[in-house]
Amino acid sequence: MTRAGLIELNAVVAVATHRSFRKAAAELGVSPSALSHAVASLEKRMGVRLFNRTTRSVTPSEAGEQFLSRVSPALSEIRDAMTGVNEFRDTPVGTIRLNASEAAAQMVLEPLVLEFLRRYPDMRVDLVTEGRLVDVVAEGFDAGIRQAEFVPLDMVAVVCSPPIRYVVVGSPRYFLEHGEPLHPNDLRGHRCIRNRLPSGALYRWEFQQGEETIAIDPSGPLTLDNYNLRISAALQGAGLTWVNAWAVSPHVASGQLIPVLQSWSTSSPGLRLYYPSQRNVPAGMKAFIALVREVYGSARSEQEALASGL
Repeated sequence: MTRAGLIELNAVVAVATHRSFRKAAAELGVSPSALSHAVASLEKRMGVRLFNRTTRSVTPSEAGEQFLSRVSPALSEIRDAMTGVNEFRDTPVGTIRLNASEAAAQMVLEPLVLEFLRRYPDMRVDLVTEGRLVDVVAEGFDAGIRQAEFVPLDMVAVVCSPPIRYVVVGSPRYFLEHGEPLHPNDLRGHRCIRNRLPSGALYRWEFQQGEETIAIDPSGPLTLDNYNLRISAALQGAGLTWVNAWAVSPHVASGQLIPVLQSWSTSSPGLRLYYPSQRNVPAGMKAFIALVREVYGSARSEQEALASGL
């Protein structure tokens, strides 16, 4: 098979997987026009239309469905063969694709992703950040990185951060003008920077002290769906925000932000690197998993223990 032919076949499978030329092009690292040309060239040579295209959707034709049922397993075998050969290299080569929230990506960038690239210069990492939870298998990712409570139960999950603590912070200027809340219920009288989730819902701020738990639906003039924007607004004195303590630690250390209600702070188990248990793991991904375990010790999630049978 020529290199061009293999590229075209990968293009067809990617378009069928994503039902989108734009998303498939992003996965393959080419322009949408180049991808469209590759698919059109294959269709022309074969004399059949593999996809039904409209301005709103791309779906395989009947011929395309039959073609994909034969081609997809064959390409999977080729990838597995290449992965198997890669096991004999001194160092892995290739690309791993990771999906994470923006906050998670920032937490793992330096200790994991950049360290991985320093150790394995022949590897590449494609790290995609988005707020919504995605099906990492269906969307062509090797793994995802999310908070432990959001990891699907059928995935292998590996601890990849310390526990995450949440705090309410504001600027010195804000507290000078409005005073400090002494109890979570006091937040109802403060200007709070609200957090909108990818689902569109507004996040309720959670607090715990001993056996007492409180969830507050804060009010305020500003609602944002990006945690970096919420931190920036808090730095400018726009109000109080409830945020990952790690994300604001430099601003707290410099005195630009002041944490309050710390005796009520809640925490979560932290981040997990997760990947499907029923898939052959490429050498590069194995090396990344090994680094995660090295950095965060022998900590194991419940899913990982179940998957390993221990």
